[in-house]
Amino acid sequence: MSSVRGRCLCGEIVYELNGELRHMTHCHCSMCRKAHGAAFATYVAVPARGFRWVSGQDEVTRYESSPGFLRSFCPRCGSVAPTPDDDGGISTDGDLVFVPAGNLEGDFGTRPEAHIFVASKAPWYTITDALPQFEEYPSDSALPSVAQAPRHSARRGHVAGSCLCGAVAFEYAGTPKVMMNCHCSRCRRAKSAAHASNVFVDPARFSWTEGEDRVVTYRLPDAKRFGHAFCRTCGSSVARAVPGAPVVNVPVGALDDDPGTRPRAHIYVASKAPWFEITDGLPRHAEMPAG
Repeated sequence: MSSVRGRCLCGEIVYELNGELRHMTHCHCSMCRKAHGAAFATYVAVPARGFRWVSGQDEVTRYESSPGFLRSFCPRCGSVAPTPDDDGGISTDGDLVFVPAGNLEGDFGTRPEAHIFVASKAPWYTITDALPQFEEYPSDSALPSVAQAPRHSARRGHVAGSCLCGAVAFEYAGTPKVMMNCHCSRCRRAKSAAHASNVFVDPARFSWTEGEDRVVTYRLPDAKRFGHAFCRTCGSSVARAVPGAPVVNVPVGALDDDPGTRPRAHIYVASKAPWFEITDGLPRHAEMPAG
């Protein structure tokens, strides 16, 4: 197959994959949901000899989410980055590098094979496809179990959210205005996932409870509104609260509680990842629906 390129949202970190891509799975563990801020993370493996950094390798920041397991991200825009085995990554046979599929360009031909860690699935996400499901790793895997992400408690009547390392925490009261699954290429790169799932909250009902000063907000140049907020320590997507904006954008994967609503629709499906199939019955919009 031809080379496949991956890059972060800001373009600082670029890498290239050569060789057969395989073992593509949707991971629903709480660690991945927190790190990506999404309903699930999707990873695909490439032989280690086929992985090459093109630029930005020295910029990659790493966070040890559990003993011996490093998670990498771009410190400028917060996109998740690969972690090759010699940097502390985990592989199935010692010769694979797992990369986040949301940052890969084009249709590389590989399709997801299974859902893993469905025992930790987000309560607001329903799996509707026919792929095999495993409570943790498949039974023939020798990989270790994954620890649960730390949780924050909210005040009564509030919904809590936090980053993977726990340095950043927030909460909101009441029911969000709306929840959407966004498939635009910007969201896919920012979340390093198949799509973003966000709730939009009234600013008057939102508050930081810890670590507001630890939040980095990357604003995409030439974009009128788009940005990505993340924890500077662990890279996890967190709420983006822009002063004066009519809503606070909260990535639902960062929540420690049920969001109090469910997705209303899929938006920007004209930009959908070619390897992800929408199988639920939610309305679909090529871009942002009017009104």
